[in-house]
Amino acid sequence: MDRFDAMQAFARVVETGSFTKAADTLHMSKTTVTQLVQQLEARLRVRLLNRTTRKVNVTADGAVYYERVIRLLADMDDAETSLSNASTSPRGRLRVDVPSPLARLILIPALPAFNARYPEIQLDMGVSDRVVDIIDENVDCVVRGGDITDLSLVARHVGDLPISVYAAPSYLQRAGIPAHPREVEDSQHRVVSFIGSRARTVMPYELQRGGEQINIQGRHVLAVDDGNAYLAAGLAGLGILPLPDYMANAHLASGELVRLFEDWRLEPMPLYLAFPPNRHVSAKLRLFMEWVVELMEVHAPVGRRA
Repeated sequence: MDRFDAMQAFARVVETGSFTKAADTLHMSKTTVTQLVQQLEARLRVRLLNRTTRKVNVTADGAVYYERVIRLLADMDDAETSLSNASTSPRGRLRVDVPSPLARLILIPALPAFNARYPEIQLDMGVSDRVVDIIDENVDCVVRGGDITDLSLVARHVGDLPISVYAAPSYLQRAGIPAHPREVEDSQHRVVSFIGSRARTVMPYELQRGGEQINIQGRHVLAVDDGNAYLAAGLAGLGILPLPDYMANAHLASGELVRLFEDWRLEPMPLYLAFPPNRHVSAKLRLFMEWVVELMEVHAPVGRRA
């Protein structure tokens, strides 16, 4: 039995709650993971996991052992990275997940500089607007817009994205220019709606001016769950849409979008980095997160208002 592999397999089963999911994330067969955990239990002469046909739960002894195992695995990772001079030249694979517009417009254009600085870090970047399960999908960290509702994660507030209301000239020529946000609810107007990842419901938005506050839902001909598709729908003239300014700026400058209700304000969208509390923050992960923070200080610093 390779004790390192056995401890890693045990830790991943605890984190995912499943031998099958643990095997998938470790790129092993379920049989191999099962055998490694059984061999570990035999060596320790302690039952670490309670298994049923439906789920796997860690025992009291297993929970204590797990806390020691993850510290030991973290120490081993630090030892390996220090031997490979990782303090100055970090290396290895990072699995991250980021919103699609943020990846396309901010992160990926800046990656050549990151790669030049840390050429041995390999990024596996999931690009989507869905909420991934960090543990089950073995993701090191995520960048997410909006409040983090999963209280089991460690979340760091890294930016605030200003939001304004926009429409394409083709839409305004067809439906008219609304002078007041309430007109968005009128029968001739349409919005492009964004579907929230959790509840799969269309998200309303709130505008404020002085002491006046208005919640807008509007009627939509299209609702999407992807930021790039959302922007494309607005550019195609399918309706009015609130949009983070970083997504709209180039199109505003080119005349492809028009900003509406400039004397009204929408709350900025908070941007977070999140990772599991029991996941070791390796040198490469720390450097990636620091890089994201640096980018957000330029594009959307914390506390920035529209």
